[in-house]
Amino acid sequence: MSSQDNEAPLPEGWEMRTSRSTGMTYFLNMYTKKSQWERPEAPADPGEIRCSHLLVKHAESRRPSSWREENITRTKEEALELLKGYRKQIVANDASFSDLASKYSDCSSAKRGGDLGLFGRGQMQAPFEEEAFKLKIGQLSRPVETDSGVHIIVRTA
Repeated sequence: MSSQDNEAPLPEGWEMRTSRSTGMTYFLNMYTKKSQWERPEAPADPGEIRCSHLLVKHAESRRPSSWREENITRTKEEALELLKGYRKQIVANDASFSDLASKYSDCSSAKRGGDLGLFGRGQMQAPFEEEAFKLKIGQLSRPVETDSGVHIIVRTA
């Protein structure tokens, strides 16, 4: 590896560290907490990405019920206001995304802090996919409306 390789910026979310035991350089992904010896490559257009989301359903949602509420009656506007409140807390560092998703998301992914795992194109509803693939790792989306309700998304890998 030439010294120029070391100066190329790392993909977002990665840090260069030095191993205490070997003194060798390794790389740590701040979001997944996984480490590796090889320098991470910045993917051009990833085939798959990993995101977490917080979903707030409303009365017009495709399925207006969830693990939190059997019959969701709030309006789309009320759902959006709730979501904007959660987003403000995350941006202000008053709460973590995963804590809010665990407590308030109307998706079953709440039990995983909102983690949806890896997915590729064509697996999510179009507005969700479009926003998710635009995000940089660690970036929080604006509110996104789908047939399921309103979401905020954070890209994690």
